Amino acid sequence: MARIPSTPQRPRRHGRTVATIATALIVGLTASACNPLDNNTNGKKNVLATFTVLADITRNIAGDHVNVNSLTKPGTEIHGYDPTPSDLKSAAKADLIVSNGLGLEHWLDKLTSNSDAKRVVATEGITPLPITDGEARGEDNPHTWMSPTNVKKYATTIAKALSDIDPAHKDDFTKNAKTYSTKLDAIGNDLRNDLSTVPQDKRALVTCEGAFSYLAKDVGLTEHYIWPVNAETEATPQRMKDTEEFVRKHQVPAVFCESTVDSGPREQIVRATGARDGGILYVDSLSDNNGPVPTYLDLIRYDANTISKGLTHS
Repeated sequence: MARIPSTPQRPRRHGRTVATIATALIVGLTASACNPLDNNTNGKKNVLATFTVLADITRNIAGDHVNVNSLTKPGTEIHGYDPTPSDLKSAAKADLIVSNGLGLEHWLDKLTSNSDAKRVVATEGITPLPITDGEARGEDNPHTWMSPTNVKKYATTIAKALSDIDPAHKDDFTKNAKTYSTKLDAIGNDLRNDLSTVPQDKRALVTCEGAFSYLAKDVGLTEHYIWPVNAETEATPQRMKDTEEFVRKHQVPAVFCESTVDSGPREQIVRATGARDGGILYVDSLSDNNGPVPTYLDLIRYDANTISKGLTHS
């Protein structure tokens, strides 16, 4: 948070000097409120996750034993994020920084430049899918969390990292990871059941961003997208043309777009092809507590339901 410039005061005006001190104290407290790690008075270890989805997964493993905060706020696009001075301060105060890896946080070295925090990459041990566009592009698709099966591996990796900074609660972290994995198994089964209702001839998922490769693989959907990742959000005329042709050729019933990006390209595809607007999908960010996807498990349920309804028109 930006600090409010102070107005020069005259030393001989005691009343103004007192007011200036009071104002400075208020400003300092306000600035501190912007940085959740500044307010840690409970003696617990501080964990900073790079985005809201990862923070929610980490909280499920951590329980009440550590403080877990997200670098980004709900609704924030993660791909093009640029850490602020306040973020750097939070990283410096963290005991552990949890990142996704696979190129998602290209700014991570900047974030941790003045931090001695331990770091863990949640995707450790996960075999990534390449970003493809007819042919493999070579880059790894970072959206591994869109598969509940992959997130079970996140849970194990995060539990170990938490145990390293807080060994006294290792057993609890391990237990919490197993409990969360059971929930992930259940949500994975629900995901497959929901999308099993989509007829074989309509099992094509067209989205703005190529964020659904892992989900599509889990449930047997053919994926097509307008751009690979949201760091490359330019919807070129050729990509728009290719997408329109794909929708027509495969008679795709609905087109979807993510909550953190401009829906204009999707609307253009809908107008050009006659496909339905399938609605909003959540990928890179949770909603706030009053929104439709305040947790990761809610996100998977919501997306599965939205895709199923969009492709079956139910």
